[in-house]
Amino acid sequence: MTQPASIAGVDSITLGDALRVAGSADFARWEDQIRRTGGCSNPIHLTGWTLTKDRTTGETLHHYSTEKEPGGRLRIACGNRRASRCPSCAYTYAGDTYHLIRAGLAGDDRRDIPVTVRDHPRVFATLTAPSFGPVHNRPDSGRCRCGTRHSDDDPALGTPLDPDSYDYAGAVLFNNHAGQLWQRFTVRLRREIASRAGLTQRELREVCRISFGKVAEFQKRGAIHFHAVVRIDGPGGPEDAPPYWARTQLLDDAIRAAAVHAYTTITVPAAGDEPTRTIRWGTQLDIRPIKALGAGEELTEQAVAAYVAKYATKAAETTGTLDRRIGELAELDRHEVPDHTRCLIRACRDLNALYPDRRLWAWAHMLGFRGHFSTKSRRYSVTLGALRKTRADYRAAEQAAALGLEYLEPDTVLVLADWQFAGHGHSPGESLLASTIARDLQLNRETAREALHDLRAQEGASR
Repeated sequence: MTQPASIAGVDSITLGDALRVAGSADFARWEDQIRRTGGCSNPIHLTGWTLTKDRTTGETLHHYSTEKEPGGRLRIACGNRRASRCPSCAYTYAGDTYHLIRAGLAGDDRRDIPVTVRDHPRVFATLTAPSFGPVHNRPDSGRCRCGTRHSDDDPALGTPLDPDSYDYAGAVLFNNHAGQLWQRFTVRLRREIASRAGLTQRELREVCRISFGKVAEFQKRGAIHFHAVVRIDGPGGPEDAPPYWARTQLLDDAIRAAAVHAYTTITVPAAGDEPTRTIRWGTQLDIRPIKALGAGEELTEQAVAAYVAKYATKAAETTGTLDRRIGELAELDRHEVPDHTRCLIRACRDLNALYPDRRLWAWAHMLGFRGHFSTKSRRYSVTLGALRKTRADYRAAEQAAALGLEYLEPDTVLVLADWQFAGHGHSPGESLLASTIARDLQLNRETAREALHDLRAQEGASR
């Protein structure tokens, strides 16, 4: 069978479809839709209409229908947080996460988080998994235990020195229980802080609140670990000053004690050939105080927020696994999944029959992990929902201004709407064009960011 010809790596079918889309009469409107989604790689298609009326007079102020849109459809962003699925929507999600984390560190007057939150004790803590067997790494000495000096991109990094003795079952069971382990850690942390303050837990709630924002990250060995901003507030949250005895060192000591306490463990009962296991945190525990921007420290508020945002859009696919649920093991061959990751997935399948309530096979693509990648306590900061609403309100105001309806009060307007799901995604040619639009938007953002950085540098030099 003859393979389709290609131009610059694009097969003739895709190229032909792209030319068809670009040559259509409504291409400009299609391009506008895709730009409004940020270059989304898998947009949601909707059909329907909206009708805006004056409540008092019944006059129709605006009517919109998808009948005249390209293909009779309106395309909106998919909103997927995974960079492997949609880089454009993941960029938006990362930006929201950055603002969420930074607002809890530096304050945000627009959302009633005072800048005095900077004076609260806060640290950046990393809790890791225990060892399941020696793996190839890059120690400070530079030479791995295997005798090799691995490069940063060496695919051997994170893989076992001896695959036959590596505890694959223990690794996926840790991932599977990591969310519960974190919950136990937060409970114990409050107890440890109360103990150091000489208070009961009830008394502690009356004088302070422990707030956090965290993100999960997969190490190269396929084990999950958590990065968390942990902060001590007054009883009302970030707007209240913490008690006089709350210090960064006290928070550091309490985190270390909570991480190793017997309460912060989970017992997995024996089943089949699997022994009873105790799930606990590893011995590698990193806790660093967070300094304000310009304090001469490497770990600034911006650095922490950027780090958390970066990993909020990633998942287990960084280890070579799939970014969707696995139907059968044969899929691993088709997608050339690395051997180490493949063994972890097989362990999920084998353990699923022994621990059916843990749904290990359903989460095999996540190497057993079934928790949320990004979470926060209730009063840590603004919510993602509030950030999305701000963006939606801005776009609604922009649209009202374009229609000349910005002068109307919301309670004087009646909006009727009917929307139906009509599909998702792109044709091959549309996908090619959408990726080009996404790259243009990314280039524009980078150019604007560099210009802003240069402007700030010039302002700093002139002072």
